[in-house]
Amino acid sequence: MRKNKWFLMKKSSFVEGTVIATIAIVFTKILGMLYVIPFYAIIGVQGAALYAYAYNIYVIFLDISTAGLPTAISKVINEFNTLSQMDAKVRAYRLGKQLISFLSVLAFVLLFVGAPFIAELILGDLQGGNTISQVAFVIRCVSFALLVIPYLSVSRGYLQGHNIINVSSISQVIEQLVRILFILFGSYLALNFLHLSLTTAVGIAVFGAFAGGLATMLYVLSKIKQNKKALQLEGNLTKDPVSNQVILKKIITYAIPFVVISIASSLYHFIDMVFISRTLNYLSFDASTVEFVTTSITTWSNKIAMIITSIAMGMSISLIPNIVEAFTLKKWNIVNFKLNKALEILFVVCLPMAFGLSLLSKGVWSIFFGYSELGAKILAIFIFPTVLYNLYTITSTTLQSVNKFKAFYFVTILGLFLNAILDVPLMLLFHSLHWDAWIGAGIATMIGYFVSSVLALYFLKKDHGLVYKRVFILLGKLMVPLVSMIVVVLCLKWLIPVSYVSRVSCIFYVGVISLAGAIVYLFICYKMGILSDVFGEKYLNEIIKKLTFGKISL
Repeated sequence: MRKNKWFLMKKSSFVEGTVIATIAIVFTKILGMLYVIPFYAIIGVQGAALYAYAYNIYVIFLDISTAGLPTAISKVINEFNTLSQMDAKVRAYRLGKQLISFLSVLAFVLLFVGAPFIAELILGDLQGGNTISQVAFVIRCVSFALLVIPYLSVSRGYLQGHNIINVSSISQVIEQLVRILFILFGSYLALNFLHLSLTTAVGIAVFGAFAGGLATMLYVLSKIKQNKKALQLEGNLTKDPVSNQVILKKIITYAIPFVVISIASSLYHFIDMVFISRTLNYLSFDASTVEFVTTSITTWSNKIAMIITSIAMGMSISLIPNIVEAFTLKKWNIVNFKLNKALEILFVVCLPMAFGLSLLSKGVWSIFFGYSELGAKILAIFIFPTVLYNLYTITSTTLQSVNKFKAFYFVTILGLFLNAILDVPLMLLFHSLHWDAWIGAGIATMIGYFVSSVLALYFLKKDHGLVYKRVFILLGKLMVPLVSMIVVVLCLKWLIPVSYVSRVSCIFYVGVISLAGAIVYLFICYKMGILSDVFGEKYLNEIIKKLTFGKISL
C-alpha cells in the first residue's frame, strides 16, 4: 500500500513533467471546452453574457487573492530542497498557508461587497441587456470560491516545488469535473424543474467554482497527509539558519512577479471587455450585439482557445522548478537549454493548432455555440493572440524564475499599457475603414504580448548571454509542414460539403479536415527530423509505443 502511495507522489523529469502537466491541463481544458455546448444551450446568449461578466472579474480577484503564492511556494520549496534546507522548506509551506488564508478572506469580502460597483464599471451606460443588479448578484455567487481555491493552490505549489506533478495534475481534473457537473446540473434544474430566474440559474452555475475547489482541496490534503514522511512534514528536522522573517520576505518577493504574470492575462481580457463594450456602444451598435461581441472575445472564444493556452500552462508548471534549480546552481547553459526547449515545444504544437482553428472557425464555432457568422469571425482572429500569450507566459516565467524582477515588471506593464492605449484608437480606425471595429482590439492585444515577449528575450540575452539560434532555425523549418497543412486544409474545405446549422455535419467536417491536416503536419515534421530534435528520439519512441499499445516503434 505504501508503495502505491509513493508512486502517486513520484518526482518527474522536465520533459515528463511537462507532458504530465500538459496532458492533465489539456484534458481539463477539453472538458472546459465541451461543457459550454450544453451550458450555452441551457442559458442562451443573455445568460452567457451574464456568466462571462462574473467569471472574468472572479479570475482577476482569484489572481490577486493567491498573490502568486502557489508558484512562489513552488520556487521557494525547490530552492530550499536544492540547498538541502528541509526545515526552512517546511516552514515556508506553513507560512504560505497562513498568508493565503488572510488574503483569500480579504479578496472574498472585497468582491462580495464591491460587486455593485464592479458591475456598474463593466456595463457603463449600456441599456437593453443585463442589468447592474443581475451582474452584481452572479459576481457575489462566484466570490465564495475565493475562500477555498487560493488555499488549494498553495498545497499544489508545495508538491510542484518537489517536482511532483502528477497529484497536482490529477487534482485539476477532479476540480474541473466537479465544477462542470455543478454548472450543468445546477443551471438545468434551476431553469427546467425549479423554474427559477435566469439570473439565479447563472448564479448557481458560477457557484460551481466553490464546489469544485472544495472537493479538490480534500483530495490534495489527503494525499499530502498520506505522504507526510516523504515530504518531510513529520519527524524532527535539523533547524536551518533561516528565520521566518527571511522566508516570508522571500515568499513575498517571489510572489509579486507571479501575481503580475497571473493577472496580466485577466487584465488584458478585462481591459478589452470594458473598452470594446463602451466603444461599440459609442458606435451605436445595439445592446445584444455589444454583449455578444464583448463576451465572445473575452470569454467564449477563449473557451475554445483553452486547448492552446494549456500548452504554456503545462510547460510553465514544469519549467519553473527546473529553471530555478539550474539558476540556483548557476548553470546558465541548462537555463538556456530549458528555455529553448520550451519555446520549441510551444511553436511546434501551438502554431498548427492556431492556424487550424482559424481556418475551421465556422465549423468549430457552430459545434460549440451554434452557427454564427460573427462568432466564427471573432474566433478566427482571436485565436492568434493566444499563441502570443503563450510566448509571453514562457518568456516572462523565465525572467522571474532567474530573479529578473525589474525587467519582468517592465515588459509586463508595457504590454498592458500598449494594449490599453491602442484598443480604442485601433477599433475606431478599423471602423473608419469599414472593417469590423473589434479587430482593432485583437491587434492591440497581439502587439502587447509580442512586445513583452521580445523584450523579455532581449533582457535574458543581454544580461545572461542566452541565445535562441535553435528556435529561429526551428521556425524556419516549420514553415514547410505548416504551409503544407494549410494547403491541405484549404483544399479539403473546398471539396467537403458542410451544413453549418447542423452540429453533426460540422463535427464530421471539422474532424475529417483536422485529422488530415494533423497527419500531413506530423508526417512532414517527422521526416524533417523536427519531432526528434524537439522531443528526443527516445521519448518520442515511448509516446508512439504507448499510443499504439506497443505495436509500432521508431
